Amino acid sequence: MDQASIPRREFLKTAAAGAMASTSLVAGFPAIVPSSVFGQTAPSNRINVGAIGNGRISRIHDLPNIWKYDNARIMAVCDLDGHRVEDAKVLINGYYSKKTGKPYDGVTGYGDYRELLGNKDVDAVVISTPDHWHSILGIHAVEAGKDVYLQKPASLTITEGRALSYAVQRTGRILQLGSQQRSTPQFRYAAELVRNGRIGRLQAVEVGLPGDPSGDEEPEMPVPKNLNYEMWLGSTPYAFYTEKRVHPQVGYDRPGWLRCEQFGAGMITGWGAHHVDSAHWGMGTEYTGPVEVSGWAEFPKSGLWDVHGKFKTEALYADGVKMTISGDFPNGVKFYGTEGWIFVSRGNEKVTNSDPASKLKDPEALAASDPKIITSVIGPDEIHLYKSDDQHGNWLDCIKSRLQPIAPAEVGHRSCSACLLHHIAMKLPRTLYWDPVRERFKNDDEANARLSRPQRWPYVIES
Repeated sequence: MDQASIPRREFLKTAAAGAMASTSLVAGFPAIVPSSVFGQTAPSNRINVGAIGNGRISRIHDLPNIWKYDNARIMAVCDLDGHRVEDAKVLINGYYSKKTGKPYDGVTGYGDYRELLGNKDVDAVVISTPDHWHSILGIHAVEAGKDVYLQKPASLTITEGRALSYAVQRTGRILQLGSQQRSTPQFRYAAELVRNGRIGRLQAVEVGLPGDPSGDEEPEMPVPKNLNYEMWLGSTPYAFYTEKRVHPQVGYDRPGWLRCEQFGAGMITGWGAHHVDSAHWGMGTEYTGPVEVSGWAEFPKSGLWDVHGKFKTEALYADGVKMTISGDFPNGVKFYGTEGWIFVSRGNEKVTNSDPASKLKDPEALAASDPKIITSVIGPDEIHLYKSDDQHGNWLDCIKSRLQPIAPAEVGHRSCSACLLHHIAMKLPRTLYWDPVRERFKNDDEANARLSRPQRWPYVIES
């Protein structure tokens, strides 16, 4: 069988067959895991997690933020690079071995995500792949009955994001987007201050993003034997292999695909998915989008890396609030009202996780036109937003409770789609008029053609 994403109607059958075929892979998995590995959590109450995509963000962020919880067990990993599968197994087994003081070899490795999804012992998956795989993997995972933690952005295109949100609604699975600023106290507090009128009537929002440099031309290289490059390309057009198009073969530095439009939109969705989400939280527009968008951007004229460089885009919302996004602004979100302003960012990242509330006093993370604004107390009868202290922990809690997580699929889709609208505006030199209910541009066939991309068979999302 071709190693590929497959039509929905055949997926579950293929996944089940893959699970049977992979029994030889799981034969070494211990039947009984020492209780000391997972504290006092009974095995029947533990959430068995599979990790799809074992690169940089998985190793430094997603895996550590899941394995720290005793009610979760990372039991499977999957990557299209065989070396990364083995490295992930060593990393996770090593963590559990150190935790117990005993040898541990309980992580199964897969080279095909369908086999992992077909493993009935896996309850949930964390998806940490390149952007162009996010939606299709999320859809296949929920249709296989798995709950999902999905790295942002939600999708490569607006059409894909809508399909993902519908799939989550249809299956009733728990999907959490990796918009972890929602679990950071200063972003929640800033949104509450804005929503409760501490700066008067909101008029404008500025979103500052970091930049991405261009690069040189890169030569065609032989595909490493450990990499399933054809499948790695997924739904995107075939392009010759060169290491900087994919990820480093040695080490886990920032991968080159982040700067290729074939696989994502650049910083407008990279950091933009975080900051636009935080802006929407304060604006109260989490389930809608702008009605107008316009802007410009500079794009490299040569070289492998071709995502946007310097840019400025503007979006108007139905209530009259204007959002402006640019790399010229400080990295963060600034809310302007009739009676002042509030600026919020990640601030000093040296602040430890054990004392996250200290960021409320960090002027790099939270500032206002008047210090009294950020010392004000949100009263019991005012708007209090969803509180989470940890994005991954909130996901695990919601898997148990079946309540909605702090960053559900539809919210993640709306944040991502707003970023993609700004990206489309970079390409078309005119004001675009958007219908956030129908999710279509008004009377603009050229713009509507950019809501999706041609998908290379068989890596497609069926409508």
